[in-house]
Amino acid sequence: MKPKRIILIRHGESEGNVDRLIYKSKPDYALLLSEKGINQAKDAGKELKKIIGEEKAFFYVSPFWRTRETFEYIAAELDRKKIHWIEEPRIREQEWGHLRSPEEGALIEKDRDAYGTFYFRIPDGESAADVYDRVSDFLGTLYRDFEKEECSENVVIITHGMAIRLFLMRWFHWTVEEFEVIANPKNCEIIVMEKHENNKYGLAHRLSTHTVKSSWQRPLRIK
Repeated sequence: MKPKRIILIRHGESEGNVDRLIYKSKPDYALLLSEKGINQAKDAGKELKKIIGEEKAFFYVSPFWRTRETFEYIAAELDRKKIHWIEEPRIREQEWGHLRSPEEGALIEKDRDAYGTFYFRIPDGESAADVYDRVSDFLGTLYRDFEKEECSENVVIITHGMAIRLFLMRWFHWTVEEFEVIANPKNCEIIVMEKHENNKYGLAHRLSTHTVKSSWQRPLRIK
């Protein structure tokens, strides 16, 4: 039976969000939450509690340290007897390659914005299209889990901004152009997909958008 809700949560503010210099000496996966990020995760736990009440929830969590920390602080606000979780590597952050200086990262971001976020492959890393492929593979697992008798009323996915946007793109069959205008969710922002009477899911709230920076981006007219 499909869950009542699929809930997507971006991790709390991390060390990398506060100090870009840290990317030069510490791997992306090892970045921890800042003090603000910890409080954001605690608040997200309280907000999630309001959404699901006493219902059960099953969590899929990116293996990065900041997402696992976010889960622990969220879970502390819930009844641990009613939640289960697994680590899911396919919903990890887009890979940005090896250790880089802020200046190197800024140049990559500039090139990516000019070329197009979806298609640009980061040197020694991934394109958003690469992340789309592994998120698509994860959806296959998700669909199979929905068929299990023990499927919870709520599925919660704690991951990263890019992975969330690509999950929604894949789920709702957005075009590349539609994906490009969706803004990254804020730290610990909660996005709720609710199951309707027709057994399909819809977003509970409108998503934030932004202006596409790529000069090549054009809306396609598909008849």
